[in-house]
Order: sequence, then structure tokens, then C-alpha cells
Amino acid sequence: MSKYDKVPTDLKFVEREKEVEKFWKDNDIFQKSIEDHEGHPTYMFYDGPPTANGKPHIGHVLTRVIKDMIPRYRTMKGYKVPRKAGWDTHGLPVELEVEKMLGLDGKEQIEQYGLEPFIEHCKESVWKYKSMWEDFSATVGFWADMDNPYVTYHNNFIESEWWALKQIWEKGLLYKGFKIVPYCPRCGTPLSSHEVAQGYKDVKERSAIARFKVKGEDAYILAWTTTPWTLPSNVALCVNPNESYVKVKAADGYTYYMAEALLDTVLGKLADKEAGTPAYEILERYIGKDLEYKEYEPLFDCATAICERQHKKAFYVVCDTYVTLTDGTGVVHIAPAFGEDDSKVGKKYDLPFVQLVDAKGDMTKETPWEGVFVKKADPLVLKALDEKHLLFEAPVFEHSYPHCWRCDTPLIYYARESWFIKMTAVKDDLIRNNNTINWIPESIGKGRFGDWLENVQDWGISRNRYWGTPLNVWECECGHQHSIGSIEELKSMSPNCPDDIELHRPYIDAVTITCPKCGKQMKRVPEVIDCWFDSGSMPFAQHHYPFENKELFEQQFPADFISEAVDQTRGWFYSLLAISTLLFNKAPYKNVIVLGHVQDENGQKMSKSKGNAVDPFDALATYGADAIRWYFYINSAPWLPNRFHGKAVQEGQRKFMGTLWNTYAFFVLYANIDDFDATKYTLDYDKLPVMDKWLLSKLNSLIKEVDDNLANYRIPEAARALQDFVDDMSNWYVRRSRERFWAKGMEQDKINAYMTLYTALVTVCKVAAPMIPFMTESIYQNLVRNLDKTAPESIHLCDYPAVNEAHIDKKLEADMDEVLKVVVMGRAARNTANIKNRQPIGRMFVKAPNKLSEFYVEIIEDELNVKSVAFTDDVRDFTSYTFKPQLKTVGPKYGKQLGNIRKALNEIDGNRAMDTLKAEGRLTFNFDGNEVVLTEEDLLIDMAQKEGYVSEADQNVTVVLDTNLTPELIDEGFVRELVSKIQTMRKEAGFEVTDHIAVYESGNEKLAELTKKFEVQIKKDVLADEIIIGQMDGYTKEWNINGETVTLGVVKKN
Repeated sequence: MSKYDKVPTDLKFVEREKEVEKFWKDNDIFQKSIEDHEGHPTYMFYDGPPTANGKPHIGHVLTRVIKDMIPRYRTMKGYKVPRKAGWDTHGLPVELEVEKMLGLDGKEQIEQYGLEPFIEHCKESVWKYKSMWEDFSATVGFWADMDNPYVTYHNNFIESEWWALKQIWEKGLLYKGFKIVPYCPRCGTPLSSHEVAQGYKDVKERSAIARFKVKGEDAYILAWTTTPWTLPSNVALCVNPNESYVKVKAADGYTYYMAEALLDTVLGKLADKEAGTPAYEILERYIGKDLEYKEYEPLFDCATAICERQHKKAFYVVCDTYVTLTDGTGVVHIAPAFGEDDSKVGKKYDLPFVQLVDAKGDMTKETPWEGVFVKKADPLVLKALDEKHLLFEAPVFEHSYPHCWRCDTPLIYYARESWFIKMTAVKDDLIRNNNTINWIPESIGKGRFGDWLENVQDWGISRNRYWGTPLNVWECECGHQHSIGSIEELKSMSPNCPDDIELHRPYIDAVTITCPKCGKQMKRVPEVIDCWFDSGSMPFAQHHYPFENKELFEQQFPADFISEAVDQTRGWFYSLLAISTLLFNKAPYKNVIVLGHVQDENGQKMSKSKGNAVDPFDALATYGADAIRWYFYINSAPWLPNRFHGKAVQEGQRKFMGTLWNTYAFFVLYANIDDFDATKYTLDYDKLPVMDKWLLSKLNSLIKEVDDNLANYRIPEAARALQDFVDDMSNWYVRRSRERFWAKGMEQDKINAYMTLYTALVTVCKVAAPMIPFMTESIYQNLVRNLDKTAPESIHLCDYPAVNEAHIDKKLEADMDEVLKVVVMGRAARNTANIKNRQPIGRMFVKAPNKLSEFYVEIIEDELNVKSVAFTDDVRDFTSYTFKPQLKTVGPKYGKQLGNIRKALNEIDGNRAMDTLKAEGRLTFNFDGNEVVLTEEDLLIDMAQKEGYVSEADQNVTVVLDTNLTPELIDEGFVRELVSKIQTMRKEAGFEVTDHIAVYESGNEKLAELTKKFEVQIKKDVLADEIIIGQMDGYTKEWNINGETVTLGVVKKN
């Protein structure tokens, strides 16, 4: 009876992964991996919450597999690794989805529909794809506690946020201000700076260079703007007080004021080169300060009445150093309602506040374009200016412009009252805490993220929306404001708070509190908060801290590890650090792997519109989770963009997983033939031959290398080490040890081979288990649990393998590396000579720094099918070297001597020159008293071989093959080809490796003679009981063997 289940040799892993997934679920393996480590040190992982009302995409596979692998590794290293899943449930994404579902468009229609039913639909919508996400996570192999997730809309979560906001309030860092904010007119709400950073798009738009008529002069000030729709709200023009400005007479007949440095850029095109007319003539020069308070006439009358009502002076030149001369005219138009710099200048000069755009982003009734969206008003404004002869030019301007990260509407910078957290007050703390984090790569933490912190802005926390955590501030008519920090505090101050209050609009809007100052009823402000505050609060809010689980939170804060995509540097990575700094003044995570975006095979961003998006479910169903996981681990550093395509995934699957699986299948095949039970034997290291000790040395070196790499979050390095080991195990150890498995009986050498390969397979599976959890589980269950029910139930409940330093022999590894190098070079030499590996060769010579022992020489002879391998200090009898000058280095140094150098290099003794070059690092020549020194960089060196020999050289190793074939060698070559063809036919006929056969041969007298001569060897090699020449039977096939045609037949013997 077979000890091990038969292993299918196909690479169809998807079905097997489903079996493993079911095994994990049925046996609660994930839960056991947590429970088994109760009382062990905790390694804390925070899972950035996805939004369940959107489908997973291929990028989520990358984040899931990185976020799964590190916790699996740490679990096997003995840590308790809690992994609580979470759902991000608030915010604009949900509202927009519900609007679409209900056929609503904008805030007015939402309020007409009714806030309460709208909110209830939002609650339902967030779970739209919950089961899809759960199936997706299970298929990928992502382990997290999804039965008890944190949910950002739950009362407990919101109450913890209220506590946090009250702490910030009491520190004086939460305030209401009238500021220029990035504003989405479609959603009717401001956005935070980190939200804005996620929505930039490159756009081409028309800008405007407008003519502003100077009062009392027949002259115009030229000013440039990229937002023509703001021109009706213009109240001033701004120049740099320290720069040079000029008054010029231009070739178009106008007199202009503008910056001198930009004259040619702006007016240069007016020149008439044929007529010799210059573009302009400078009339006067000024410093910017000289132009201050110079008055001009407004472009439009829209703002005049508003300025008069405010009793504030407008339409004159102001000064500020923010004006640069990099582009435009050096004069900037000022509309304080629509820009941060404009607003600062407006306050400095006490300019009127004119805002001729409403909250929907439409032009107001004071303008000729009432109801037109600002971006659509641009061409209308330009046309009106042109008709008034006030448009000098409308150049196309390409720039990066912010759009709403959710609805894609162009944002406008808009003055309005909003709530802010004063992040600028804790800037130094943010930077200091960031410096304690291990960023992978470091350049993100110091560069992209570090720069963001250096320029940190106050966090616009409020949103004029509905579905979100309500801002916990109540205001009274008397001017008093109060922040509520808990449900208990709310109930203690409110006369009308229900016992089962839900902390959402519209329910919380109805709750009033009694003003402690005047006794009147205070109302909650209408805003909700930025949903990034939700996800950034998850370290404490998931535990309902500080109301319960205080000790648990303290144990699990900060996180040891988090990982998300690079755009989260201005999203979750930032909100976590910001809130943690505000509340606890420490970094909320110790290590963070930043992930690059997943692109298509051409390096293009994936999108449905381009048709290049990959459906993650299709990819998983086609290739399996392990193959995709492996691709993401080994393909490139995690922070670089990943080009995802099927061919690359399949290549990685074949190269690593296929090789490992086939080696495992090989072991099971022969172990079952021999009824070998690994539990009945031990591995006696002292009795092992060199090949076994080599594999165990490589195995323990692998454990050490992968462990060190994963401990330091070096993922591709760990993956490559695994791939290299599996390649060595399969294509070298098994290849060299096959005959030991084929031997009859169960002698000690065969036991050693079985135990060594078994140990390597089980151990490498444990090392690779965090990366390819499904396949390693399949192998473990068959090789280990099948025979030993006392072994851990799952490979993921095993300890990570410990290094046995005594089994690491670096000298042995170095010697075998040299053997492998010689073999690779020998095969290359065979290819050069066009001699197949099955054709024996008489002699090979090797020049190398270390002369290997006879054991290794025999391996080289056997691998390369060479009768004799000899190490030598000198291969001059077979090879020489030729030299040519490297023109790109020699030319600049010795151009005039090139002819002499070529002649000298042609005439020198190549071998002696090579000896000199290696000994002295240079070749020296003298031409008529002029010394010429050439280093290796200056030379093109070729190895030339003598007839009958082929050589290969690599650094300090040279191999030379004697390609002269004797009749005896040629005969042996025929026999080896014959054996190969019979082995192929055995497979094609479906015979088992243990089946004995009869061989039939006909049609070639030459081969018949060779078959008789080498009959004993052929029978042994193909497991034949007899060879019948001149007859035919069984499975037959015609072959051409080295130009000789022969028909062969094979029959299985009973």
C-alpha cells in the first residue's frame, strides 16, 4: 500500500487551492494560528480598511498578498499576530453610489428625497460587495478576522472618534475658520489637502493675458491668469515689489506695463522681422514698489457695486513677493475669494471680498453668465474680453489640476467657513515621529512623505455632507461652543437624547444640549467629518478605546507593520500619523512597506476605458493564488510599479512552483515504489555522502538568508533565494542522485538520499509557506501529516525552521559552485561546437584558481559526458587571446597613436599579453618616446581557440573541450541517443517507471550491430528484459538518429 498519495504532475493548481482553502476553513486553521500563540509576544498588524461598496481590483491582490505574507511569517516565528479586518463605510464614495442608485443628482435632490431614507440606503450600500470581498480574500489566501471586523459607522467606533476630537478640541487645535479651501462644487463640500493630492490630472486649458486700462493714461497693465472665470471677481493686480517692471510701446499700437524679464516671451511675437520693426520700445523702467496703488479700470462692472457696499477701495496695484517671473507677465490678478495667496494679499490691503460664484460652482446673477459652471464660463469670459478689445492673448496652458478624488469634478479654490485641525501647530512632532518609522523604501519616508510633512497644512476636517461621522461640536446663539466626547456626556447635557441614540445624521441633528453659559439650547453644527479621520482612528476606535479594552489597545499600539499602495502617503499613512501625533505624540506604526501601482504589461495604468484592466477573479481562476502571489514577491521591489501580465505569472509558476512540485512528485513516486516511510528513519549527518551534505548546507544557508530578509522586509531577495535553492535541489541534487533512488533494495546510501530529499522538501515548504501558502500546505499534508498525525495540523501551525549552523559548510558550497560553473561553461562550449550532450567527448581541460578533488572531477565528467577532465595551470596549447583598442576610451587619450596601437596589438603574443594584463593591470607601449598605457577598460579582448578545440572563459575560469571524436566515441553517442529514444517511447506508451519491457528494433544494420555490442548497458538503462532485432511489435515509432533511420517498438512485460 502506498505511503503517500499519488501526486498529479500537471500544474493545475487552482482546484488544489480550493481544497486547501476548504481545509483551512473546516478546521479553523487561522483561528488556531492565533490561539496557539496565546501568551507569546505580540506582533501587531493593522489592516487598512477597504470600502465594501466597491469591487476589488488587481491592485488589491498585491496589497492583500503582502499584508498576508508578513503576518504568516511572524506567526511561524512564534508571535501572536492578531489580524482584525475592517470596513471603511462613510464618505462621498458611498453617497455617490446611493445617489446613482436612487437617480438623484446633488445635495438639493438628496434633501428633497429625505435625509433619513437616504442615510438608511447608505447603510445598506456599504455592504453591497461584502461577500465578494470575503470570497476574494479567501481565494487570495489573505487571513484576517472577518467575523469580528471593525466597522467605521458603528456607534462604538464613532464614539471613540468623538473622544479623540474632544481631546484635540481641548488642546485648542480644532477651530472654525473662514478660509480658501479646495472645494468640490458637485459634492458641495471642501476637501482636505491629502484628498486633493489624490486627484490631480494633467489638463490643457486656455489661460488669459488681459489688458487692464490704467486710469488717466492711454496705457494698459498686462496680467495673466489660468482661471479666466475668476476675472469678474477681480479687485486688484499684484506685482513683485523687488523686480524690474517697464512701460513699453508695443508693435500692436498699445502701451503696456509688465515685467521686464518677460518682455520677449510675451511681446516678442509682435516683431516684424522682414520690415525690421521691433516688438516693443521701452519708455520707462520701474521697481515693482513704484507701481503700488496705481489705479486701473475694472474689466467688468460685476464687482463694482459689491466693492462700494463694502466701503473698500479696489482696482489698484498691490505688492507681494509671492509673484514670480517664471511665466505670465509678472503681474497677477487678485480675486481674494478664489486663492490662498489672493486671500493673504486681500487681508494685507483690506481689499473687498467679491465671490461671484455660488456653492454649486456656477456664476452668479451679478455676472452675464448666471448659472454657468465656472469651467464652462472660461470661453465665455474670454469672448467677452475679446469683444471689448481687452484680451491680449488666450494661450493654451497645460498643467496639473486637482479634481474630486471621487466624482471627478474639477475642484475650485473657494472661500468658505470650515472646521480645521491645526496640524501646523504639531509640525515638528509629526516630523520627529515620522523619523522613528522604518519606511520601505526609505526614500518615501524622507522624500515624498517627509516633504509632505515639511509643508503640512491645517487639516480641513469638516464636510458639508450627510453620511459620515457627525462633527461633535454644539453651538449656542450666545456664541458658546462645546465639544461632546462621549454618549454619556451627551445624555448628561441633553434634555432630549434618546437612550438608543444613533450617532448619525439626521438623528443626532435633533439632539440639543443645554448651554452652560446662558441656559439656552445648543444645536450641533451641520457638518460631518473627513472619512480619512475614520480610518486614521482605527488603532483605538476598533477597540472602543478609551471606554473599554484600554489594556488591549495599549498592547496593540503602535503597529509593528502596515502596508498599502503609494497613494496612501497622503491618505491613510498620513491620517494615522496625524491623529496618533495629536493624541499620543508617537508614531502609530513601526514599519511600513509602500507598494507601487499595478500596471499592464506595457507599463500603462490599467483602466476599463483603455480595455487593459485585469479582473482579479479571472486572474485567480486562471493562474491560482500562489502563482500570482509569487509573481508579486519576486518580480520587483514592492515599491516599484508592477507590470502584470499572464505570461510573466506563468513563467514564475513554471520556474519555481513547477520545479518544486515536480521534485515533490519525483520523491513520492519512488518513495511509494520502495514503500519508504520517512518516520521510520533518521538523518545521520556523519554518514552522509558529499552531495547530501551539500544540499543540507544549502538548505540551512537558505533558512538563514530568507529569515534575515523577511525579518527586514526584503521580499524579492527572500523569493530569489528560495527560487535559486529549488533550482539547485531539482536540477542539480536530484539530477545527480537519480540513480541512488533507482537502486535495488534499501541500502544506507538510498536511505540517505531519501531522507536528505525528504528533509529538504519539508523544510523548504516551511520556509516558503508564508509566500505560497496553498501549495506548501498540499505538500505538507501528504509528506508529513499523512504519516504522522501528531505533527502540527497545518504547515501554518509549524514553527519556522531553525538554522543548524553545524550543517553549513561554506567550503563545500564554494566547491560545488565551482563545479556548477565549470559544468555550465562546458555545456556552453558543447553548444559552440554543436555537439549534443549525449555524444561522449574524450578530454576537457580546466584552468581555475582551485583544483577540485577527484569526487568533483567525476561529477563534471559525468555531467558533461567527458571521458577525462584535467585541471591545468596553462591552456596556452589550446587557446590564445587577440586584442583591439576600445575606441571610445583610447581615442580621446591617444588619438594620434591609434594606428601604432592597432599594429602593436596585432603583433603581440596574446597569452603573454594576457598574463601581463592580469599581473600588472595594464599593457605599456612606447612609440617614438611617447608612452602609451592601456588598461582592461581600453581593450576589446577575444579568446581564440586552435582547431579541434573549443573554449569558454568566465572571469578566472577557462574550460577547453577537445572536439576530436574517435569512432568509439561516436558509437557511444549512437547508443546514448538510442537509449533516449526508448525512454521517450516508454513515457509515450504510458508505462510506469517500474515496468519491465521488451525492445524491438529493425531497419538499420549499423544500429543493429551497435545494439548487440552494447546490449547489456542498453537493457539496464531502459529496464528491458530482451531486445529483439529484425522484428516489430507493440508501440512503434520511426526515428532518425544522427542521420541513421531506425524503427523501434516497446512492449510491457508481464
